[in-house]
Amino acid sequence: MEKILVGLKRVVDYNVRIRVNSDGSGVETDGLKMSINPFDEIALEEALRIKDRGEAAEVIVISIGASEAKQQLRTGLAMGADRAILIISDGNLDPLSRARVFLEIVNRESPDLVILGKQAIDDDNNQTGQMLAALWGRPQATFASKLELDGDTARVTREVDVGLETIEIDLPAVVTTDLRLNEPRYVKLPDIMKARKKPLDVIPIDELGIGSAPTIAELSFEPPAMRQKGIIVNDVRALVSALKDKGLL
Repeated sequence: MEKILVGLKRVVDYNVRIRVNSDGSGVETDGLKMSINPFDEIALEEALRIKDRGEAAEVIVISIGASEAKQQLRTGLAMGADRAILIISDGNLDPLSRARVFLEIVNRESPDLVILGKQAIDDDNNQTGQMLAALWGRPQATFASKLELDGDTARVTREVDVGLETIEIDLPAVVTTDLRLNEPRYVKLPDIMKARKKPLDVIPIDELGIGSAPTIAELSFEPPAMRQKGIIVNDVRALVSALKDKGLL
């Protein structure tokens, strides 16, 4: 296997408490810690482990967003990726637009495997990997908790509602990762210094020749409703009465 392509999305760190802007136009990000989407970090770790076993020659990380996403790409390079690509886009793209961007890079780089996080923790769409596989016309394996390669095939153990499912797919293919696939490595200071010398290509999205206008418009944001205080009932009769009062029975 020559190349593995991994997507990295810049998101608010999962340890940070999210707040909605006062005007409801989005989420406050000023001064907040930004990180690699946790599922994408797992995807990169898996690609690096494949390379460490000698089953891949190169790992390429790609991000779509503003220039600030270079920080997350540099972290990916410090983890062990060989080079990075940043697609500059000022707008917030929907999953289909992102899949089209990935497809253009796939056509340029011809990777043997594309590994993406199953979803991003900011929008939780869980769509980009599936859409990319459909546009690319290649097999997909989602929610991977184990990935084994054997020549031109991949055996993937998937986490599904009823337990675990193991499938085999032909390569090239798209795999999306779940939390239990691995534990990402820590980045060391010498690796951070080395990452500065690794190539990071910046490409404006307009140069890809694809339409970047979102097909879904986000009209407003609002925080979830405050959780109502629970009540204590003394017996089943009181429980049934309380449920009827709330319109649940």
